[in-house]
Amino acid sequence: MNDPQTLEVLLRGVAAGASLATGAGLLRSGRRHPARWTGALFCVSAAAFAVHSGGPETSVLGPLHIPVWIVAQGGLGYFWLFAITLFEDRPVTWERWIPAVVMTGIGFLATFAPPAIAPGVWLVFNLMQLGLAGHVLLVIWRGRGGDLVEARRALRGPMLLAITLFCIGISIQQGAETLLNRHLGWAIFLQAVVLVPLCLAAAWAFLQGSPGLFEAQRRATAPEPVEPQDRPALARLEALMGEGQAWRREGLTIGQVAAEVGVPEHRLRRLINGALGYRNFADYLNARRIEAARTALADPANARASISALAFDLGYASLGPFNRAFKEATGETPSAWRVQALAASPDS
Repeated sequence: MNDPQTLEVLLRGVAAGASLATGAGLLRSGRRHPARWTGALFCVSAAAFAVHSGGPETSVLGPLHIPVWIVAQGGLGYFWLFAITLFEDRPVTWERWIPAVVMTGIGFLATFAPPAIAPGVWLVFNLMQLGLAGHVLLVIWRGRGGDLVEARRALRGPMLLAITLFCIGISIQQGAETLLNRHLGWAIFLQAVVLVPLCLAAAWAFLQGSPGLFEAQRRATAPEPVEPQDRPALARLEALMGEGQAWRREGLTIGQVAAEVGVPEHRLRRLINGALGYRNFADYLNARRIEAARTALADPANARASISALAFDLGYASLGPFNRAFKEATGETPSAWRVQALAASPDS
């Protein structure tokens, strides 16, 4: 084994070790927030990717070669699942496993496909990687304004963006190798060099115990005790959202609310997160909107009103977001919920 190969083995070993340590740290807590175990799963896949480069470090795996290879194929799918649960507080439903399963299946097919079609299958694999990485970037970007968890807001820019861009780079590298029909040795070595600081940075970011990063959302019905200096602002917020029904405004932002309440935006974020228990501004608005939707849908006087008209009246820009928010809160679509509510109503 020559010196560059030895160095690459060492680098990949450090990256794999840091990833596994991060995964173990995420699982160590007794609180099983979905982002903890999906993050641990991503860390395992990252470690598998680090050691499964096809070089001399792969041969030492022995019988573990096949399971490590399988886990490595679904890496972008696991990363996507982790990002969704961490940044959007989404539950892990069966359909959210589809990207990881499909990525693994396509990777398996590409590996064992006839030489005539293997390049095309690998190209599909690389394009799907790019698509998933691009969607993670969208998730990170679109939720930045309404994120109420300070530790998570700090992660949106540097850490997860770096990991996503690395994944995009890997996809481009693999796609180039497929099109050129040859391995780019220098690119594979560079990949190992970049992996080490990324994995160490991820360990630092996720294992320092940042408050609130992996806490479950507390949909409080009343404010928890707050500091005396914060009580007037909280009262103005409740008045604005209660009697003022500001949540009905389409496109309402936390910046606009902060201006009307008369406090800095960062202070309002802390109030809604700490005193009311919401992890993002959209959920704070949706709590009031969905409660109003339930009341309206259960009213026989609104039996013939369209669901879309109700959604617009509640501040949603289109029917899709309303349907998703309502189903996430109730487990039913608005139409199905109205049928059940009206059937149970004594006035229907």
